[in-house]
Amino acid sequence: MKSPGHEPDPRFTLANERTFLTWLSTSLALSAGGVAMAAVPEDVFVPWMRTALAVVLVFLSAVSAAMAYPRWRRVQHALRNAAPLPPPALASILGYGVAVVAVLALILILLGR
Repeated sequence: MKSPGHEPDPRFTLANERTFLTWLSTSLALSAGGVAMAAVPEDVFVPWMRTALAVVLVFLSAVSAAMAYPRWRRVQHALRNAAPLPPPALASILGYGVAVVAVLALILILLGR
């Protein structure tokens, strides 16, 4: 079934699709980072902190993957109806989440020396 509105410029549709795929790539990278963090030897980080960082990264991965398609759909709907694009709420969640993980990892690295 075709969505209401008019067919948007293919360049915008393809840009929206690339953004969707980038969110999925980001999800895969976060998941790989979480698995890598879980595999870090026990003598590098405090075990509970290593596990917490891994869980946060994998959680962010799941959020990114789960929100990618709804975001794509909302943007496509806005393009078809010449409406304003929805704000990228997912960007702030991932940005702050990754920043927290990075700062905690940096502190642990510095304290471990």
